[in-house]
Amino acid sequence: MTAALLSVVILFTPESGVPTAPPGTDKVIHALLFALLAFTGIYAKISRILPLLVVYAGVSEVLQELITPLHRSGDVLDALVDVLGIGLGWATATWLRSRRRGPRTTR
Repeated sequence: MTAALLSVVILFTPESGVPTAPPGTDKVIHALLFALLAFTGIYAKISRILPLLVVYAGVSEVLQELITPLHRSGDVLDALVDVLGIGLGWATATWLRSRRRGPRTTR
C-alpha cells in the first residue's frame, strides 16, 4: 500500500513540486519505483501484478499528459523504463525466493 501511494505522489506531483535534479535522474526514479511496486506486489501475492503494472506505466504517462494542472508531459521512454523496472523487481523477487529455498541437491 505504501509503495502504491508513493507512486501516486511521485508520478502525479505537479511540475512545480518536482525538485530539480541532474539529467536522467527521473529515469532512475521511474525504474526504481516500478521495481519496488513489482517486488512488493509479488511478495504480497497480488495476482497478475506484473501486467497490471505495465498498464499502470502506460496510463500514468497518458494522465501526466492529459491532466492540465500538473503541467507535466507524458513520455514513452518513461513508460519503457517503468517496464524495465517491473522486470528488475520481478527478477529481484525471484532471486530472493530461490535463495530462501536453499540450494538444490541432486542424488
